[in-house]
Amino acid sequence: MPIGNRLEGDATAGVESCRLSAERCIVKACIALLIAWSVFSLQTVHAGPTKTILVLGDSLSQGFGLTPGEAYPMLLAKKLRAAGLNFQVTNASAAGGTTKGGLERLPSHLKRKVDIFIVELGINDAFRGVPVNQIQNNLQQIIDKVTARNPRVRVVIAGMQLPNHAADDYVSAFGKMFADLAAKNGAALVPYLLQSVAGDPSMNLSDGIHPNAAGQKILAETVWHVLEPIARQMAVLPSPSQGPR
Repeated sequence: MPIGNRLEGDATAGVESCRLSAERCIVKACIALLIAWSVFSLQTVHAGPTKTILVLGDSLSQGFGLTPGEAYPMLLAKKLRAAGLNFQVTNASAAGGTTKGGLERLPSHLKRKVDIFIVELGINDAFRGVPVNQIQNNLQQIIDKVTARNPRVRVVIAGMQLPNHAADDYVSAFGKMFADLAAKNGAALVPYLLQSVAGDPSMNLSDGIHPNAAGQKILAETVWHVLEPIARQMAVLPSPSQGPR
């Protein structure tokens, strides 16, 4: 082949190789941008606007004798973050809390929307001998007030049980009350908040009543089992507007 033709062929091949290389780079860049955009879009949809969880309880939820971060509501907040679920948890629990006290404290916590409401009250009423129907009525009023302000709220009821020293009518009626409330209101039920904790010295403070840090971790797992699927459902729904004042 003449030198001129060979040089021209080499130049043409070089140009073609550069063109193909540039096209490959463009394709790779487009693919990378597409993947990055997809990941960003998924993360944005997954995170969404911040949803809220309100916990209204007594010393069990307040974390009596512990730091606020050791109480199960705050442990749930960590689980939600780890799961990529964008929720803010407000722990409106108070030591010694009763259903009547919960009714009185509730309004100040309804100034903001509530997406998930966890109510854990009633055991202190029972220790005081308050009639079961009155406890149930108070809890129903609490649920009604929350749902009136937040029509799309999901309610989680944390059930409790009295020590079975005597299987009398009061003890059995109290234990059954939480399931009845859940059925009536279409709420999710944690059958027994203190499952695997009550009566275990290694899981409780020296008073034998309040969970220690290890016990609170078990409570968090017990509630998380019920809460997680609800939180995942709520995370993809648009935030409801605040209800009527």
